[in-house]
Amino acid sequence: MSKPSLPPADYIQTDNQLRHIAQTWAKEPALAIDTESNSLYAYREQVCLFQVSTRTQDYIIDPLKIKDMTPLGVLLEDPRIEKVFHAAEYDLICIKRTYGFAVNNIFDTMVAARICGYPLFGLANMVESLYGIQMDKSHQRDDWGQRPLPATSLAYAQMDTHYLLGLRDDLYEKLTAGNRLAEAHEFFADLEQVQPNGTDFDPEGYWMLGRPGELNRRQRAILRELYLMRERIAELRDTPPFKILTNLTLVDLAKKAPQTEQELLAVKGITRTVARRDGKVILDAIEHGRTVKPPRRPARTDATPPEVTERYNALREWRKARAAQRGVESDVIISKATMWALARQAPQTPEALHGIAGLGPWRLEQYGDELLRVLQKR
Repeated sequence: MSKPSLPPADYIQTDNQLRHIAQTWAKEPALAIDTESNSLYAYREQVCLFQVSTRTQDYIIDPLKIKDMTPLGVLLEDPRIEKVFHAAEYDLICIKRTYGFAVNNIFDTMVAARICGYPLFGLANMVESLYGIQMDKSHQRDDWGQRPLPATSLAYAQMDTHYLLGLRDDLYEKLTAGNRLAEAHEFFADLEQVQPNGTDFDPEGYWMLGRPGELNRRQRAILRELYLMRERIAELRDTPPFKILTNLTLVDLAKKAPQTEQELLAVKGITRTVARRDGKVILDAIEHGRTVKPPRRPARTDATPPEVTERYNALREWRKARAAQRGVESDVIISKATMWALARQAPQTPEALHGIAGLGPWRLEQYGDELLRVLQKR
């Protein structure tokens, strides 16, 4: 097993450099793209690096030093240039959320590998199994927002696009040979429509922390105050909330409701450093939770009718069997979201299947009749 030693990537860190190289990239039929973000180190994550590879050269773009990323956005939106990603969804969400750029003409090598039935489809797995090259994955948790970045981090980032165009070519051949290219393009078209999730803080989110149902009303009031306190501190320090206190620690604090620093230190997850840094504000939040009116769980408005659940379960069993028949994972057939849409709408005719998200022309042709038979039995 060989370990790669690549020539350093070209480092693009000025607006002039980006404008110049974008003119060259505009002549390429395909570009390999990846991003690195700082979600483990910032309250609101941002894209900290773009990696781009052509057939002959690797590049790293530093968007923290470049004021205008529009030249790259123009290329991402250009339908003539194929953009090759591996596991594109997260990258697309980050790109759209940070810059508002659309990305057209996508080829996702992870999606292609899954359609082809590869059991291990991570980039490192694919590169190792197909090319006998072992990629260094030890930098996955690096802080990509720090500057300057170590040379080892930059080399790691470079590898994430260096092999993508060759991998794309090999998977394209396999998709074509297996008559799966149309299916893959339908997946790729769906990826173009991916939208960022809402990132606004939900003040009622403490109900979803885990085990709040085991808390009494007073403990839930304390949990709410701790949850709100954690968010305020995280935003002030520009750090992810879980690095202030974990969800498990919040729940344990609500259950035990310590009143002194010594009692606070007895709670799992509260180190002396945490107690010294945030002990007073934690104890103040707990004390406030002892006096405020306990919260009521928000009324559920999304109760699922039993017949919808029954249809969904039937679709799930059909999908499981179809996936086993093909030798792929179940969500390669259709997604959970599509199954729920089918279960709720209960279409009974081929025409009624049109317009359901996740059912493009290829899936309609392949699975439409089967889906209707499953639904008509319910």
